[in-house]
Amino acid sequence: MTYPVWRRLIAFVMFCCCVIGTTHANPTSSEAEVRQLWQLLDYVAVDYAGAVQNGAIVSELEYGEMQEFSTRAQNQVKALPPHPLHAELAAATIKLKQAVERKESPQQVAQLAREANRLLLQAYPFPVAPRALPDLARGAALYQAQCASCHGAAGAGDGALAAKLEPKPIAFTDEERARSRSLMALYQVISQGVEGTSMPAFAGLSEHDRWSLAFYVGRLAFKDTDIAAGESAFAQSSSASATIPDMNTLVTATEEELAKASSSSTARSVLAYARTHPGVVLEQQERKGIVLARKLLQDSLDTLKNNQRSKATELALSAYLDGFEPLEARLDATDRQLLVDVERTMQLYRGAVAQGNVLRATEYAAQLDAYFVRVEELTGANKTDATTVFVGALTILLREGVEALLIVIAMVAFLRKAERPQALHYVHAGWISALAAGALTWVVATYVVSISGASREVTEGLSSLFAAAVLLSVGLWMHQKGQAGQWQAYLKQHLTAAMEKRSAWALFALAFIAVYREVFETVLFYSALAADGNGTALLAGFVTGLVLLSVIAVIFLRTSARMPIGKFFSFSSVLVAALAVVLVGKGIAGLQEAGWLTATPVTGPRMPVLGLYPTIETYAAQLALLLAAGLGFGFNLMKVRK
Repeated sequence: MTYPVWRRLIAFVMFCCCVIGTTHANPTSSEAEVRQLWQLLDYVAVDYAGAVQNGAIVSELEYGEMQEFSTRAQNQVKALPPHPLHAELAAATIKLKQAVERKESPQQVAQLAREANRLLLQAYPFPVAPRALPDLARGAALYQAQCASCHGAAGAGDGALAAKLEPKPIAFTDEERARSRSLMALYQVISQGVEGTSMPAFAGLSEHDRWSLAFYVGRLAFKDTDIAAGESAFAQSSSASATIPDMNTLVTATEEELAKASSSSTARSVLAYARTHPGVVLEQQERKGIVLARKLLQDSLDTLKNNQRSKATELALSAYLDGFEPLEARLDATDRQLLVDVERTMQLYRGAVAQGNVLRATEYAAQLDAYFVRVEELTGANKTDATTVFVGALTILLREGVEALLIVIAMVAFLRKAERPQALHYVHAGWISALAAGALTWVVATYVVSISGASREVTEGLSSLFAAAVLLSVGLWMHQKGQAGQWQAYLKQHLTAAMEKRSAWALFALAFIAVYREVFETVLFYSALAADGNGTALLAGFVTGLVLLSVIAVIFLRTSARMPIGKFFSFSSVLVAALAVVLVGKGIAGLQEAGWLTATPVTGPRMPVLGLYPTIETYAAQLALLLAAGLGFGFNLMKVRK
């Protein structure tokens, strides 16, 4: 690739990074610095009690640490970038430093430190929950291999090396200390170590291993009776399980904090059970999505009965995007037909709402409620086994990748036929840039912020329509050049270097859009599947999908190489026009699901792989594109006959 191409490519990718960063991210400093600040504040909240009691210093060493850490926290806050909450956060760390200097009570200092941490996460958020379900058996093995020599086989701080260490290793079985220790705090210490102590950082362990180790260590202070009592409370009392509704709460909650909202014994038993069986919390979290969808759907129906169509439509969209849509990836891997049924009925319901038809809307709402029961059964914790994840990863990659592959291969084959290898660099730069942007999207979706359902649908919709428009024009052009003598004349008279360069950048844009829209969708689906912890199965499905896509690419390229140039152009023009019809259907459907366009349901087949969605708007757009393609092809034939 020539230097100017690389220079523009780098500029383009940097532009994409800036756009995605400014759209989704807060102006934080590095995540590592914010995490370290969080750890300092948490350390003060937990360990201050070992330094000061009743206004008197009980450990000079511990108190010196508290002074150092509170001062460092205050200074690190000053270095954070501007934010509306920055001044409040700075004031909170100043109060904390003053409280430490005045030797105030451990309860008061802990409250100030946790308030500062709350403001820190609100202003400079970073992911707090594990992306995959922790494996406590793996955590136990890691503990014995990495930690037992210092902390003891049972976590009592009495390991073989403990006597030689100063300060002494923490006793994880210390119930009083464990009351104020969260899983997030344990994860941070495991990841970054503790400066000035013998506790090293275990950054070499994978993120999943560190979380598994944190969960294992976090349950050592509980007895089997606590866990059994927690299991009973979860099963019998909705209020007990509601204290830990999701994984974020589980990893940030402490027994001390939970006891403020319930009895001390309930807080202890519920936390013991949840830390030992985190899958129960994940299952509860997913059920909450369906609960939210049901509630918003009922609110929508009630609002419609009060003749407020606009508000009812807004609530119906929220029921889909905020309640149901986050479960799509897992459902797609377990029961594709049920997913299609829910999406179709949701659309029919929104259509009935738009028409003000209360009777029809009520019928569709009842159907959706029945579907939601089945969704709850299928998306329970650990129900997505390794085989299902493998099949899901494979089918998702094939479904999302074939369209982009056909477009890119058609361009590559065309340029080879045209004997323009220099323009191939632009096509390759386009799809490679799309993969890079997809990787960036994965980083944003995983570490910065959750990409909403509406954002996903809008991105898919607009990129599909753009690609459809470009494909239609390319298809008409290829059909024209495929007629007798047209291609040779074009080469001789029109394909100047300047025109080729402009066309090449158009090919770059098409390759980028065609691939990125599919990568974007695949990344979000894979992120959801990864939450089940079947990483090996997910990777196997991905690799198998890549192999099959490669086979398709080889077959297509070899077939096109043997075709006469006229037949190749005619075939390719029909192919890209057909892909344009598929994409325009998907584009309109995406904007409908995001609420940008109205959806008027009609009777007809729903086949997303072909871009067929039974609404007047999608059919009309596809019919218009078919008509434009037909007129264009007809005009080309008439010119040849003249």
